[in-house]
Amino acid sequence: MSLRVLIADDAAFMRNMLKKILTQAGYEVVGEASTGVEAVEKYKEVRPDIMTMDIVMPEKDGIEAVREIIEYDPNAKIIMCSALGQQSMIIEAIQAGAKDYIIKPFQPAKVIETIKKVVHRTS
Repeated sequence: MSLRVLIADDAAFMRNMLKKILTQAGYEVVGEASTGVEAVEKYKEVRPDIMTMDIVMPEKDGIEAVREIIEYDPNAKIIMCSALGQQSMIIEAIQAGAKDYIIKPFQPAKVIETIKKVVHRTS
């Protein structure tokens, strides 16, 4: 059974880039969200195995969305996506419940490595 992934990013080209990386690695992308509000709704709807979440999004930022998802599902596996220079926001996201992070621009090998690490972590 392939891993079911939900992608949340306000930039369509970033979602497409991640989708391509994930599908080429054999993962199933079960949904996409372009706002923080949509990300929370989609998570509840599709219950993915793992989720990528952009930090800066309209309506509700990624950190707030992570808090809501973790409140709904304490076992949610969420990987933050951030641009360089957002270290303090990454720390805040990890404190909110995110499991790890990947830096944009995405490096396919790093994305897959991080997903595997988070999925197989037992905590």
